[in-house]
Amino acid sequence: MSDFIIYTDGGSRGNPGPAAIGFVIQDSKERLLKEHGEVIGETTNNVAEYKALVAALKKLKALIGSDKAENSVVEVRADSELLMKQVRGEYKIKEETLIPLFIEIWNSKQDFKDIVFVHVPREQNKKADHMVNAALDEEDTQGKFF
Repeated sequence: MSDFIIYTDGGSRGNPGPAAIGFVIQDSKERLLKEHGEVIGETTNNVAEYKALVAALKKLKALIGSDKAENSVVEVRADSELLMKQVRGEYKIKEETLIPLFIEIWNSKQDFKDIVFVHVPREQNKKADHMVNAALDEEDTQGKFF
């Protein structure tokens, strides 16, 4: 059983295009600890997926502290099959821009007792997806005159 559950998502409108990340952090009883959506500039869907995971792991560690993190099992859930299979070592990383982000995730793994990466269907990742789209929608409306 995990101590924390993280749902992550990233996306771009266009590929590449305006992109955002989203994540939801819950405790073991699925109580909300943090949700976050943020525009990250122009990039690809894959880079956005990776950046969402990096940001979520950093945020969880900041929320609970290093000592608690060292003793915590984290379950990461995402609907990106590519991301989940790459971080589990099942697929090679062919896109060079993902390698530094993979290394950040690998280094973050050392901060926790264990991290389990689980691919979930898109419909089970709606909250994180909503955070991505809310950030992009807000970005779309800023600076427009009505």
